Amino acid sequence: MTQFSDFGLSAPLQKALAAEGYETPTPIQAQAIPHVMSGRDLCGIAQTGTGKTAAFALPILHHFAEGARRPERRACRALILSPTRELASQIADSFRAYGRHLKLSITVVFGGVPIGKQERALANGVDILVATPGRLLDLIDRRSLSLRDVEVFVLDEADRMLDLGFIHDLRRIVKLVPSERQTLFFSATMPTAIASLAEAFLNNPVRVAVMPAATTAERIAQSVMFVPTAQKPALLHAVLKDPAIERVLVFTRTKHGADKVVRSLAAGSVAAAAIHGNKSQPQRERALAGFKSGQCRVLVATDIAARGIDVDGVTHVINYDLPNIPESYVHRIGRTARAGAEGIAISFCNGEERAYLRDIEKLTRLRVPVAPLPQGIVAAPEPAVRAEAPHRPAGRPHQPRYNGGHNAAARVEEHGHKRPGKRRRNRPANGQVSAAHGHHASAHGDGRSRGRDGRAIGWLDRGAGQRPAR
Repeated sequence: MTQFSDFGLSAPLQKALAAEGYETPTPIQAQAIPHVMSGRDLCGIAQTGTGKTAAFALPILHHFAEGARRPERRACRALILSPTRELASQIADSFRAYGRHLKLSITVVFGGVPIGKQERALANGVDILVATPGRLLDLIDRRSLSLRDVEVFVLDEADRMLDLGFIHDLRRIVKLVPSERQTLFFSATMPTAIASLAEAFLNNPVRVAVMPAATTAERIAQSVMFVPTAQKPALLHAVLKDPAIERVLVFTRTKHGADKVVRSLAAGSVAAAAIHGNKSQPQRERALAGFKSGQCRVLVATDIAARGIDVDGVTHVINYDLPNIPESYVHRIGRTARAGAEGIAISFCNGEERAYLRDIEKLTRLRVPVAPLPQGIVAAPEPAVRAEAPHRPAGRPHQPRYNGGHNAAARVEEHGHKRPGKRRRNRPANGQVSAAHGHHASAHGDGRSRGRDGRAIGWLDRGAGQRPAR
């Protein structure tokens, strides 16, 4: 398929695509759309920024346009699950843009905001529902939503769902949707655990992979600078003086680290905003809106909050902290070089992060070039020998040193390392939420706090931070 007109999409969709300036489908769209339109289950693997949303949104909208019917009360016809609030909003916006000439109802629900308005939006039923898992189950538990009429079930960013510990929620949700359904999995990477999940959820699926999992885009110029931790703030200020950096996304491992970077930049008269799990939904929306509009050219983010940031014109990605989960590096730098553009990714690496760099190079099968430091920045000693990233034989996928586990990404974002310290045994006072639990809820992006077994233990968006009655 070389043109969108070749797919046989309905006239209203063709009109909307023309208005969006869409003519030639991306590889994932060209390969996935015909299979999805034929009703097949599908497992799609493609890097971020390659058009996965349109690959499932367009066939769903076409199917509903051809077989229009009124949704039942408190039910939905298509369910799209997303790991974060930002990504859920982005997906819903895409559905609205493509379906602007169709009389279909589209609703998005996620935590961190009052649930009453969402319940009212679902009261008469909706055609397409985009949701985060936690808030979806909240609505189901309150009997404000039923999944009995779901015709198409989509799991987007499946790998991040697993990283965030949503496995228990996913298994429960799948039991609530009809067995006779079309199921679509889309992900940037496909680790073993997700592949096993796909086998359990999908029925004789078509597998579409437009490039090897966990490889980096060829259009991104990557480099690394070896620098002591104490020199990182000065290095960031020096790098940002480059006028070629028009819009930059800076990544840190922790929420505290993101706020610290913003304060450091503000002290140097550089306007920046932070987006992470501790920020309220209005704060996250304002930060993202300022970044999109160009009012703020520097956005500092954690891995979890950044999933779903789809902003055109991001010229640079700076890894202020290297991620200790190598797949996260691929997701990070994929925020640039979107929609056919080129991008630049710069990583700061201290002595403790050299092991992370080696894991990244093994995963991507690429050696990241070393870039010179700006004048006045003291370099960290570079290892005498940096071995070339070995080429692994086919059939032996890389297994990262740390495979995530339940709530792994949440722990990394909060604590900055793989395993948090000893948990406090005292319980928080009434009306408060302990820090030990608070970071789980923020990382999930759905306003719910979770215990070690993945079950919800409280809601953070009711009243003034109070727990509901048990």
